[in-house]
Amino acid sequence: MIGIFDSGYGGLTIFKYIEEKLPEYNYIYLGDNARAPYGELSQSIIYNYTKQAVDYLFAQDCDLIILACNTASSMALRKLQQEYLPKRYPDKRILGVIRPLAEAVGELTQNRAVAVMGTNSTVDSGAYINEFADIDPNIRVIQQACPLLVPLIEQSREDQPETKIVLMEYIRPLRQERPDAVVLGCTHYGFLEDLIKKYFGPETKVLNSGEVVAHKLEEYLLRHDDLVKKSDQPQRIFLTSNSSEKFDQAAQKFLGRYIKSKTINF
Repeated sequence: MIGIFDSGYGGLTIFKYIEEKLPEYNYIYLGDNARAPYGELSQSIIYNYTKQAVDYLFAQDCDLIILACNTASSMALRKLQQEYLPKRYPDKRILGVIRPLAEAVGELTQNRAVAVMGTNSTVDSGAYINEFADIDPNIRVIQQACPLLVPLIEQSREDQPETKIVLMEYIRPLRQERPDAVVLGCTHYGFLEDLIKKYFGPETKVLNSGEVVAHKLEEYLLRHDDLVKKSDQPQRIFLTSNSSEKFDQAAQKFLGRYIKSKTINF
């Protein structure tokens, strides 16, 4: 069983690509919608919330968990991998979304300039800067916090004039740096991908995080083929810490299909 965790709905965009590429596995998606968004919370709170979700998913027989959330990946993943897993779950694994994106960008850059758009917490953590430095210390990372985008997207206002104005204000200083690639450091931002591509222009590559993470997960599972068992009748379970009705409505937007979720309490 593979668990996919996000603080809200955005991780469903990651799940969509993972499911399309790797349909033969069982999946549990857990959204902590009752406590979202994580982007403005402290590192200690984000870590504790993420650890609670990890414990819950491992209790549901997950062997591998994907933190399909840039904020959780930047603020909690490393500590969970290095300190928590060895003590509590030595045979299980947790992966994030930042490393795969950093690796993908490292293969693309020519001018060695990369723009990162993310939540306040993701930007403040410096996680992308650290990952790029590990891959290639010559890569220059230009970051931009975009705190207004998530609420606009969750209100389905992607096509509204105010969203385009806000987005352009965030992109303008990044565009001046002429980056080779742009990392959408929040899973929600995929809904603005076409606009972001338009504003940056054809010379800048905008990475689709869902495609990248799904591809990297496929490679990971090929290298660790004994970690997660495939299923002849794959299951899809959707859990939320908030209203299941609201979650199901959002899933239609993020997945393009109807699902039936269940509300859980940590």
